[in-house]
Amino acid sequence: MPYKGVIELLLGSVVGAHAALLLDAEGEVVVEAGARDEPQRLIAAYHGITLAAVQRTSARYAAGDIQLVVCRYAGGSVIMRPLKDGYYLVLSLGPEASLARGLHHSSLAQESLNEEL
Repeated sequence: MPYKGVIELLLGSVVGAHAALLLDAEGEVVVEAGARDEPQRLIAAYHGITLAAVQRTSARYAAGDIQLVVCRYAGGSVIMRPLKDGYYLVLSLGPEASLARGLHHSSLAQESLNEEL
């Protein structure tokens, strides 16, 4: 599956990344790399709810398409990127990870995954 390679490349490109996940519109994990545990899956699913809410708000106010959402916490950051057909990408970063690298490499993964979907 080509998605797996994209997800693994993303995770390997960002030192300090905990997990990278591709999820469907229902919040179910399609492909994951890194920490393969329930907390990471729950983080990704809950952030998918946030992403959907932001997209609805953006559509309601004709603010344009959302390319990404970043949530920063004391324990790290989460980058969410919407994909075609309701899929979305989540990159979970530890506090030592470079957010800039995460943003750059998740953008490349977003492009690659949209081409594959």
